[in-house]
Amino acid sequence: MAAHYRLTSELAPDPLQSCKLCLGEFALEQMTTIAHCQCVFCTQCLKQYTQLLIMEGLETAVSCPDSACQKKGHLQDDEIERLVSTETLQRYRRLCHEKEVLLDPCQTWCPSQSCQSVCQLNAVEVALPQKVLCPVCHLEFCSACRVDWHRGQLCQEKAMATAKVLPISMSKTDAGDVPIKCCPKCKICIERDEGCAQMVCKNCKHAFCWYCLESLDDDFLLMHYDKGPCRNKLGHSRASVIWHRIQVVGIFAGFSLLLLVASPFLLLAIPFVLCFKYKCSKGDDDPLPT
Repeated sequence: MAAHYRLTSELAPDPLQSCKLCLGEFALEQMTTIAHCQCVFCTQCLKQYTQLLIMEGLETAVSCPDSACQKKGHLQDDEIERLVSTETLQRYRRLCHEKEVLLDPCQTWCPSQSCQSVCQLNAVEVALPQKVLCPVCHLEFCSACRVDWHRGQLCQEKAMATAKVLPISMSKTDAGDVPIKCCPKCKICIERDEGCAQMVCKNCKHAFCWYCLESLDDDFLLMHYDKGPCRNKLGHSRASVIWHRIQVVGIFAGFSLLLLVASPFLLLAIPFVLCFKYKCSKGDDDPLPT
């Protein structure tokens, strides 16, 4: 009876694959390949990455974790469904729905804080202010200024008239108690339960004050809360604010000091670098000295 022999390469175990996120090496069954771009990561890292993006609400399309991905791939819905829990998957679908409404010019959110339903606009007059009827709470509001419908009256006139009849208790300073407001830049609805008054819109990354809606994009030291109607209303203790400013100033001072210390060495290294490049550019074509 003839004997059958297997080559040594056939008996060797499958080679391990490296994960670009944790740099660990894993067997093939512990890896996940993204169908869109064919990039491969360990399943555990991809789970944590996907979970973090969805829970933080950073984006609705879960992009490939590899920043150098040439195809700029993203995970499909069925891939996300296999990676995350049921609760996280529901949040992901809600974020996708909110993004869809935001990008659709024929859809808008009901301005009522107790409703927040999706309302349809007339596609023919989508660029003009029009009356919108909420199908849930039956509120009639203007699509442009999002207040009660004002036939024959401009949005600016309606806003001025509304401001005149507001009681003192509903002044702009006290409006911070309202749990839902619109981002001053992209107009998406934002809910604030508690915490800091410095808000960062997850949709457009615009930083603003929750109370007066003033921009904080360039206010790294949060000086806005040192004066005016929002004074001491940041939501943090004075000591934590001072510590934040010390950290910011320390980072800038550290970079400046590092650049100052390294500048003499850089000046000394420039002649050597130029000389090295000059010798390399000459190559081996020069005749040898005789």
